[in-house]
Amino acid sequence: MYPKKQLAQLVISACQFYNIGTVVISPGSRNAPLTIGFTNHPDVETYSIVDERCAAFFAMGIAQQKRKPVAIVCTSGSALLNYYPAIAEAFYSKIPLLVISADRPKHLIDVGDGQAIRQENVFANHILYSANLLEDTNELGRNAEMLSEAISTAIQKKGPIHVNVPFEEPLYEVVDEIGEVIKDEVLKVSKELTSTARNINYEYFADIWNSAERKLILIGVNYPSDELQSILSKYANDESVLIMTETTSNLYGSNFVNNIDVLITPLNEKSFEALKPDVLITLGGMVVSKRIKQFLRKYQPKHHWHIDKLEKLDTYFCLSEFVQEVPEMFFLELINYKKKISSSYKEHWLEIENKRIDSHENFVKTISYSDLEVFNVLLKSLPNNCQLQLSNSSVIRYTQLFKLNPTLRVFCNRGTSGIDGSTSTAIGAALASKEQTVFISGDISFYYDSNALWNSYVPSNFRIIIVNNSGGGIFKIIPGPQTTNALNYFETPHSLNAEYLAKTYGFEYESVTNIKELENKLSGFYSDSQKPKILEIFTPSSVNDSILKKYFKNL
Repeated sequence: MYPKKQLAQLVISACQFYNIGTVVISPGSRNAPLTIGFTNHPDVETYSIVDERCAAFFAMGIAQQKRKPVAIVCTSGSALLNYYPAIAEAFYSKIPLLVISADRPKHLIDVGDGQAIRQENVFANHILYSANLLEDTNELGRNAEMLSEAISTAIQKKGPIHVNVPFEEPLYEVVDEIGEVIKDEVLKVSKELTSTARNINYEYFADIWNSAERKLILIGVNYPSDELQSILSKYANDESVLIMTETTSNLYGSNFVNNIDVLITPLNEKSFEALKPDVLITLGGMVVSKRIKQFLRKYQPKHHWHIDKLEKLDTYFCLSEFVQEVPEMFFLELINYKKKISSSYKEHWLEIENKRIDSHENFVKTISYSDLEVFNVLLKSLPNNCQLQLSNSSVIRYTQLFKLNPTLRVFCNRGTSGIDGSTSTAIGAALASKEQTVFISGDISFYYDSNALWNSYVPSNFRIIIVNNSGGGIFKIIPGPQTTNALNYFETPHSLNAEYLAKTYGFEYESVTNIKELENKLSGFYSDSQKPKILEIFTPSSVNDSILKKYFKNL
């Protein structure tokens, strides 16, 4: 069965043409024609997620792993607005989402009709393209053009687009097949996906590169790439090149600085001057480390090149060249021009990093039970080759302090750095990847997105670890909040635990309150089971901040 509505048939045909094979639907009535069409289509995999905010992040997690667009479909009214946090995250993380909203006809907007809001262009500030389809049946060609432009934009520019589809009642009428005139119109106007070649003057870049004694390559959020890992390992042998990566860079190497804050936090002005590069090359998405951003904004390099196929990022306010190319291709070509020059830059800073790591290891052996000790144990316990999903705030920052198992694939919603959909994203990613996925979350992030567990598709090998410090310790760590007499309004003090949530949604649940319990429970936590599992670790909020401050002082 397919919907009788021409607009619904057109949307479904356009998605089929562009191979949109995954659709996440939130229940409703106005979107009935779309629901009927997608769920009955033999080439479309559909999921039903009730909460639209969770549905959008869940879809984003699938798209994050498949690296292909995923569609989300909702009814009219405020349902659509609940997509916005995930749309903003997808916009800044360059994840393709097709947002398809059913709408009331125009004559029912702002007249007092139910579930009728101004849906057209509602995401204008964080959307790559808005297609407001027309109700007039004579506008088939124009509607097809807008759909083609929207979907091809999501694919080529890697981000969210919005298709708003007005439907008049009746909504549930069906036909046996999609009309040939609809299919023909889609084929006629569909945009061909093309890749534009860029002319890059590598001799220009090589001249600057070969005259610089201090080159810093800094990588932000990056999807795992064996090719990039291989080529950067060759650059790491250059004594004038220092490579800095983050937890979310998914790049590892003995000659890489994998713990930026551990290295640079104790530096004084003289040391910062010595670290200041002549050439800075950046690639990947958002950088977590606030300290490296502060450093490079104050001690600006002579040359800053950002390498990316799509997005120009001037994070350090000194961008001199935006190289519109995939990083793998840029570095593969540049290596043909580079010359060996004498420099102590890399060796000097790797020696300092090794000393910092020794200080780190010695300190964590002595600390009392705290968030820092918990992360020291957790990160060593992770199984080889698993996917690690991280929530924001304290969790991502603690993880940045440790060297990770290089077989891990690490992801975090760093586009907007919000806590609002981390659990939903992790579940979507776990479903799409099939491999064991471990999600480490703070307590506030977990409870904020607890509707994520209202999901029938959670794999049995999915694991949630909640570090519960009773309110979110980030506001005790950052300077400022504790001096205001309003700390309870920055933090969220609570005495919640996840045991009954786990029972409600069919998860196994265990909790621990000390390191010995944690080590004992972790021994079987990752093993096969019939249900997904939650491990909640309760830590003392009163000491976490002081221990972390002592840690940095000890460095």
